[in-house]
Amino acid sequence: MNKNILNKKLLGSVLLAMALSACKSTPMVDKPAAVEDKSPKTEATAPAAPAADTGADTSGVNDASLSGNPLTDPNNILSKRSIYFDFDKDTVREEFRPLIEAHAKYLSQHSNAKINLQGNADERGTREYNLSLGQRRSVAVKKSLNLLSVQDKQIEAVSYGEEKATPNCKDEACHQLNRRVDIVYEGE
Repeated sequence: MNKNILNKKLLGSVLLAMALSACKSTPMVDKPAAVEDKSPKTEATAPAAPAADTGADTSGVNDASLSGNPLTDPNNILSKRSIYFDFDKDTVREEFRPLIEAHAKYLSQHSNAKINLQGNADERGTREYNLSLGQRRSVAVKKSLNLLSVQDKQIEAVSYGEEKATPNCKDEACHQLNRRVDIVYEGE
């Protein structure tokens, strides 16, 4: 009887030692992490390679504007920063699709770039309603950019409501200019 118990204990110890040796981890080898250089390159040292086709329509972006800052080139669609909305609506109109696609392409190619989408409303309606409408408009533009593969971390959507509206508008043309989302790049 004692011999059987001793054999079982010995067998249990051998199995436990085998199980522990099977769980032994291999030491990690310290390798330096790969670092990708994202610093801006000048044309003299390294001309930019043409970007891969993402399928987005960027007909408004021309190659000539890529030599300077396309965000400030008045001939480049990226210098256009306002998306206008119909009265009491937060649906992005079709005519602004090329503008949104151009900004989406730029943001996708510049993963460190960040934008602030500032939703605005005209001064008709209550202050609270206009804040909500401005937010819905900025979120609508954000969703459009997200659908074009722009990361959430690059976009902040805020509302100014009627705070930035032209005061004392007397006609529809004036009100229409206040119903917009402004695209503001970080650092501008």
